[in-house]
Amino acid sequence: MQRSQPVVCPPPVECGSAHRAFLALGSNIAPEENLPAAVRLLAAFGTVRKVSSVWETLPVGFTDQPNFLNAALLLETDLSARDLWLDAIRKIEQSLHRVRDRHNRNAPRTIDIDIALFNRNVLTIEHRRIPDPDLLERPFLAIPLAELDPDYVHPQTGQTLSGIAARFPIDTSTMRLRDDVPLG
Repeated sequence: MQRSQPVVCPPPVECGSAHRAFLALGSNIAPEENLPAAVRLLAAFGTVRKVSSVWETLPVGFTDQPNFLNAALLLETDLSARDLWLDAIRKIEQSLHRVRDRHNRNAPRTIDIDIALFNRNVLTIEHRRIPDPDLLERPFLAIPLAELDPDYVHPQTGQTLSGIAARFPIDTSTMRLRDDVPLG
């Protein structure tokens, strides 16, 4: 098990103040119920400052499964990234009956919550890297995150979230807005 790197608190977040956690949400098992439930449960660990639109996308990797609904939220929390992962996200995923298939990491799921960005830190928590490298490769991650804070600057690339998202023109055959799924 890897240890996370020391957390450095760069501006604008000062140590001792609330952290800004950009979380990616995904579900393809009862997603209309599980995404809003995840948002409600995450609110117990801080203040949900903003939620993105919900986007329906085709599955990646293992394609013989239902489409996913994806979204993002900005959580202000006093928890460190490690504590957010261990004390909040893992417990929420368990409470929503997330089953991890060690043979198929792209299997259907009730909920998937990932820390995509945390303040402006570059971290490793267990095997997860923050910023999430998929942010630069997956429109279903980049576009919802850009809705939260378009001017946020990626700590490694120096690009804004809106700039990253602009690289992915929305192809309605693979990704479509789902206004009928309110997140709160």
